[in-house]
Amino acid sequence: MNRLETVFLAVNRWALIVMLAAMSCIIMANVALRHLTGDSLIWAEEVARHLMVWMTFLGAGLVLRFGGHIAIENLHNVLPLAAARVLRAVIAAALLAFFVVMCWQGVVYMQAMSFQTTPATGIPFMYVYLGMPVGFVLLIVHLLLIVRDYVLHMRFKQSDEVSAEAAG
Repeated sequence: MNRLETVFLAVNRWALIVMLAAMSCIIMANVALRHLTGDSLIWAEEVARHLMVWMTFLGAGLVLRFGGHIAIENLHNVLPLAAARVLRAVIAAALLAFFVVMCWQGVVYMQAMSFQTTPATGIPFMYVYLGMPVGFVLLIVHLLLIVRDYVLHMRFKQSDEVSAEAAG
């Protein structure tokens, strides 16, 4: 399982790195063209925006994994250990339920938008909105991978590359 998790993390991280690099290159080229030639790429702003949407959804699971989302931990800290564990289990169950509902709603929304196309590139909006269900599936997977340590010990995954403070 550890090897599969490592591969999963690497794929998730590299997808984000590639998208960020692509978005940066597109924006840089568009700015350079605008200043050097007076013209810009018609599709650059649209593609950059869609890449940002995808990066937001794909990156949310990694941030969850390392404890970077905003959390109020005061109640956890003052409760007895058993009660704190119950509270964390309820929070994890609520998060899981929310992620499942949002994944389903993302699929519904994606299907509803499948007949519309983007103005500049002409691709179906379905591919843009596919980022929502994919991102929430990744959130579910990341949550399931950390839930045991979170509930029992209030620990998130540790990484040499990312800290909870940097992730947030």
